[in-house]
Amino acid sequence: MTTYQYISLKEKPELLNKAANFFHSKWNVPIEAYLECMNTYLNNETDYGWYLCLDDNKIVGGLGVIENDFHMRKDLTPNICAVYTEEEYRNQGIAGSLLNMAVSDLKNKGITPVYLVTDHTNFYERYGWEFFCMIQETNGNYTRMYIHN
Repeated sequence: MTTYQYISLKEKPELLNKAANFFHSKWNVPIEAYLECMNTYLNNETDYGWYLCLDDNKIVGGLGVIENDFHMRKDLTPNICAVYTEEEYRNQGIAGSLLNMAVSDLKNKGITPVYLVTDHTNFYERYGWEFFCMIQETNGNYTRMYIHN
């Protein structure tokens, strides 16, 4: 059985560029946007973090917490974003562990509730998330918003 390491980026700041490249390659958001958010976190300018799952030193999953994940409801914040697990590592609970880690970290900082936007159904519910509402994205499309208290 493989043991993975779950960390916040603050625990291994030397992974900054590797993490930014990982998320950029999955979501096609400019790498500069990831670097800016991650540096803000590493410089203690925000409590919103970045969380990674490592298999040795390879990033196999991760997610971040940001103010707004490209939707019109600026009052629904913070947002979990960029949730991703490499395909060959899926169905092992990695995303769930990362979600729980982020929610727990935010709660310890007095930040609750937390939101996320997704087209997935029957996934986030497994980890305590509840459907909150349909929400308009900045591109004009509608998607589902979930909440975790």
